[in-house]
Order: sequence, then structure tokens, then C-alpha cells
Amino acid sequence: MDIKEFVSGNYKQQYKYKSFSPSFINIDWEVTDFSLVGILSLANNKLGELNAYSRLIPDVDFFIKMHIRKEATQSSRIEGTQTNMEDALKKSENISPEKRDDWEEVQNYISAMNFAVNELSNIPISTRLLKQAHNILLKGTRGKNKQPGEFRKSQNWIGGASLNDATFIPPHHSEINHLMSDLEKFIHNEFNKLPLVLKAGIAHYQFETIHPFLDGNGRIGRLLITLLLIDNGMLTKPSLYLSDFFEKHRQLYYDNLSRARTNNDLTQWLKFFLEGVYQTSNNAIDTFKNIIELKTNVELNRIVKLGKKVKTAQNMLNYLYSQPLVDSGDVVNILGINNSTAARLIDDFINLGILEEITGFKRNRIFIFKEYLNLFEK
Repeated sequence: MDIKEFVSGNYKQQYKYKSFSPSFINIDWEVTDFSLVGILSLANNKLGELNAYSRLIPDVDFFIKMHIRKEATQSSRIEGTQTNMEDALKKSENISPEKRDDWEEVQNYISAMNFAVNELSNIPISTRLLKQAHNILLKGTRGKNKQPGEFRKSQNWIGGASLNDATFIPPHHSEINHLMSDLEKFIHNEFNKLPLVLKAGIAHYQFETIHPFLDGNGRIGRLLITLLLIDNGMLTKPSLYLSDFFEKHRQLYYDNLSRARTNNDLTQWLKFFLEGVYQTSNNAIDTFKNIIELKTNVELNRIVKLGKKVKTAQNMLNYLYSQPLVDSGDVVNILGINNSTAARLIDDFINLGILEEITGFKRNRIFIFKEYLNLFEK
């Protein structure tokens, strides 16, 4: 079926309301819209360039950890949390009580993403994997009573205070297993020649339309995009996350998903999605370039001034690349040095303009590699 001929589904009468039953997507797809093909080509090329960068940069896993934190922060912000990147880097004891719930949700999302990406080497993308990630996502948070790790057994809705004024009512829970099975088959259909990036866009749309969980659907649905690209070899590292783009264009994100359902306009959603892939890939490439520039400057022009301490300073830097917010206890534990040596090293890093103190306290001070963190907050 040509994407232009897409029929999203139909409404089914339930008790006092109608739920939306989406069409199955594990079918033979065709793409004949030249405007869509043009955007697809640009997105594919930029994604390939990003993948090349992530493969060539030494010690890239340090920086990938920061990409994951950014994704967790932005994806959670779409759902209403207020945690920023700096807060996400803090320890639990340094988070104020009013921010604790938001902070825990972001930490759970980081854990869920790391688990799902690592687990791809053991099992393929599947309902089992998504359920396991969902269980980690909601464990101990505000969603802990909303069936973590299980598909919903009741009707949910989007927008509005109840089913009576809902903006969108997903399919009845009795349909979820069949719809998710179809989605899984679509993801692994090797005979379907649909370009992978388009497959990821359709899979995300379908997952969000099914809304199989009582909570956390947006975050798991956005994680699904990255998992698809990694599982099929288009990305070797989890370096592409679209939540920043979706958060910046939140209303368009919702409007285009809705338009696909109400107007059968899957093409417009896919154009928006591909633009997101292109822009996000381009921004990630710029971030990698800026990381290389900063890394070169710090390592060749700054820490070399420390003489015999250079090796220890380099180990400290490697830690800061994945965790740019530290206290003296972290330095002692990570580097295996005593308190006074750690204090002197921190002072050296402050004098070199690498670290700055952010608490204003004389004790229990926290230091940040702000110049580096800023690269992920642009």
C-alpha cells in the first residue's frame, strides 16, 4: 500500500464512548511521494554522518552517557517534569524534596534506556523487551501503581479529565495484544523494503496510537525509535535521540500524530519525523565537533601545565566526560587518592578553568565542568 493511501483505522463503540482501533501496519508499503523521498534522502545521509562520527571519536562511550542523560531529561520534560541536565547529574541527597519525584523519573528513564540498549545483544526488539524497560521506568515513581511492565487492562485516554472530554481514546485493552503483535511483526519483517528511518517513524506513530501502557507510553515510544536504528545497524552507538526536537516542537509533535489518525495523513507525520531526524543528527554532529575541540583544548593546553599530575588529571577528565558534576568524595573514590590530594587536584582544575564550584558552601561542595555541560544544553 502506498503511504499516500494510508487508512489509519476506525472508531469502535464501547460502553458510553468510542475508542480508536488502528489498522494493522505489517503490510507491503510503497513510497511514491517525491517530496517525502527527498527529505528521506537528506535524513539518511545526515544519520550516516552522525554514525561515522560516533565510530571515530576516541572514548565515545563517555560522551554517549551524556547524550542519554539529555534524552532522559528532554523526553521526561515532554511529560511535564521540570528536571534539567544539571539536576539530572546530582545525587539523590542533593535534590530538594519538591524536585525529588521529577528527578527519580529521569533517573529511571536513564536506567531503562541503558537496559534496553544493552539487552539488544541478547534479545531483539519485542513486547518482552519493551515491558522490561517499562517496568524499570515506572518502578518506585509516581507511576508505580500503573501496572509497571504490563500492558494495560483498562481503558486509558489522552487529554481531558475523563473519557467524556478526552482528546483521543486509544484502542480498547482487549485489542492490545493483537496490535502489539502486528507492530512486532512489522519491525522484524525482512521482506518489507520500506526504508528503515520510515519504518521507525511508522513504528513510533503506531505505538503512540496503541498506547499499550497506563503510563510512560511517550517515553517508551521514543526509546523505540533509537532501539530500531541500533538493532538494524543504522547506528552503532545510541547517539540519536529525538526528544529534544519533539520537546521544542511539542504542539507540532502532537498535531502531526493526531492528523495521521484523523485525516489519514501519515505523510505529514513522516515529513515532520524525518525533519527531526535530520536536525537532531546535525545537532549531535555539531556537539561531537565541539566536544573534540574542547577535549583537545583542555588536554593539550591546560592539564599539561600540571606536570607530574597529568596522568591523574587525565583520569579525572575521563570521569568528567561522563559525569561532569562531582564532589571531593567522587574524586577520592574514582581515582583512588586521599582527601588532601583530591582537594589539591580539584583546586588545580578550578585554576585551569575546567571546574567551578556551584554550592557556595565551605563544606559538602559540588563542582561542575560547566563548559562541557553547556555543549549538551545548547
